[in-house]
Amino acid sequence: MAVKIRLMRVGKRKQPTYRVVVADSRSPRDGRIIETIGHYGPREDPSRVEIDGDKALAWLRKGAQPSEQVQKLLTVAGVWATFEGEKSGPIDTKLNRRGFSTGRGVTTKTKKRPVEAKPEAPAADDAPAEAEAPAAEEAPAAASDDAATEDATTDDAKADDAKAEEAG
Repeated sequence: MAVKIRLMRVGKRKQPTYRVVVADSRSPRDGRIIETIGHYGPREDPSRVEIDGDKALAWLRKGAQPSEQVQKLLTVAGVWATFEGEKSGPIDTKLNRRGFSTGRGVTTKTKKRPVEAKPEAPAADDAPAEAEAPAAEEAPAAASDDAATEDATTDDAKADDAKAEEAG
């Protein structure tokens, strides 16, 4: 039997309140239930969420699947975080001979795949690229050094010419 934790609508017309119930997934929304584990009042301010955490955890451990809205309510109540925290690794649920979950989880050990080393590229292919990169970085620096040297040389030459004219 596929078991779901879902909401069951109760209350007057246009004034809904819900029960959080555990039911067979094939039964209608407001039909036969297995157990009531809480209440939800969306019309109150703030919304009322009362869930019996122990019962909810027991059903989740047995393999009951919460609906999307119930999962949000379980998160608000703090039950979902407790349930997720209990999971230590991947869990495969045991199935009985009819194919239904027995509620007993079996942890499976995951094998770590060995890390494969990437083959090294030949040095000949990397050498030209590496040689071009430093040359490209040095080129502007070399140009500015050359310009500074030329300026210094020009200044020195002018100073020497001026001294020669004064002396001469």
